[in-house]
Amino acid sequence: MSTEPDIPRELPGDEPDDVLFGTIYGVRTVELNRPNKLNSLNGSMARKIIPRLKEWEKSQLANVIVIKGAGPKAFCAGGDVAELAQNNTQGPTGKQKSREYFGLEYNLDHIVATYSKPYVAFMDGITMGGGVGLSVHAPFRIATEKTVFAMPETTIGFFPDVGGSFFLPRLDGEVGTYLALTSERLRGVNALYAGIATHYIHSSSLPDLESRLSELVFKDYATLQERFQIIDHTIEEFVTGLPEDEPLTLAGETRETIDRCFAFDTIEDILSALAKEGNPWAERTIKTLHERSPTSVRVTLQQMRLGRQWSIAEAFQREYHLAGKFMEHPDFTEGVFARLIRKPAETPKWQPASIESEPKSNTGDFFRVEGEQKLQLINVKSGADDYHQYPHRWLGLPSEQDIQSVVCEGQKTAGEVIEHFVNARRGKAGVREKVSEVLARKTQVKEEDGSIVSWIYPGA
Repeated sequence: MSTEPDIPRELPGDEPDDVLFGTIYGVRTVELNRPNKLNSLNGSMARKIIPRLKEWEKSQLANVIVIKGAGPKAFCAGGDVAELAQNNTQGPTGKQKSREYFGLEYNLDHIVATYSKPYVAFMDGITMGGGVGLSVHAPFRIATEKTVFAMPETTIGFFPDVGGSFFLPRLDGEVGTYLALTSERLRGVNALYAGIATHYIHSSSLPDLESRLSELVFKDYATLQERFQIIDHTIEEFVTGLPEDEPLTLAGETRETIDRCFAFDTIEDILSALAKEGNPWAERTIKTLHERSPTSVRVTLQQMRLGRQWSIAEAFQREYHLAGKFMEHPDFTEGVFARLIRKPAETPKWQPASIESEPKSNTGDFFRVEGEQKLQLINVKSGADDYHQYPHRWLGLPSEQDIQSVVCEGQKTAGEVIEHFVNARRGKAGVREKVSEVLARKTQVKEEDGSIVSWIYPGA
């Protein structure tokens, strides 16, 4: 007997036009259409998108999927957490309704992460929380000058979900841990440099890019990787250069401090390390961490460490259990009501009130699975659908690990390392800037070898 979950369908009472679908030759478009709510994702929208994506996956006429947001402000500002917090005030039935929403949302995100056709996300405007889940796992993630990325969950007593367990620990160094704990925002081209986006183009070029993608014709026997290469080259045609007035924000001394301080496995050690830095940035970061939900911060830090070992499927299944635990904890409902529902907004009353009063042992309960059934994922057909590293990661900028590997091969100057990656990525915008920053921070010139660079290891 098959145990595959059913494809969700629309329910009576779902909004009729909260998602708009379109067809332009070979392109199929998904437009999130709640601009007055910054296109926040809810169950009604997920129930429309999932069956349409599954339908297009089988269609020979659908070549490329494009997802975007309506209005000038947001791609998608997150899940509709206000609705979930209201549910939680209605006792066990309401909390179960919230859990069902997370099961629906995570299934949608997992479909994006394992989709068998090219999927392009226009991250134009606010892209946070649930909006990150709809985009960050895709092979093509386009940032613009209006992009504002964040995983703001610790500010509302929750944890970085929607696959945050997977993508955040796989960012360079401790950038993912830093973004997860602090809810720090990345703007514009910095989403590209950090590895959140794969491309950066001006928002005014998005309609023309969409039109150009619709004209692409793939040979029937073209592999998915070959199709990806064609789309990658097509997107690059619309790049008009990177903004010179937007320097890398997570670079230089700031980045070194992040890697040094956020490498610890307890929040106490992280705070202690920040205190030893003794500079204004570290002081601001300490203040930020103390403003977040103490429970969220502790759980999130453990999530970042465990998530390094989880596959993409396991990440969503584990997060489903974590989300259920948070629906039972008072901080989520309090955080949403205090920051988003009550007017004027208030400082949440966390339970416990501070990191110092939160016992370390409590977080283990969040990760304990007590006889609950795993979330059934619609898009799991075989073990081949699962992975521990994004199969399409070559479409973004080179990672710090990629750069380290080339440096450690030896006998290259900084200029030769840069040109290696520029040529390998066919002149991709952002490669030169990213590699140059990493080399400046992580390498030194060997005196005995003239201008040959060598990698600097911690403690060396």
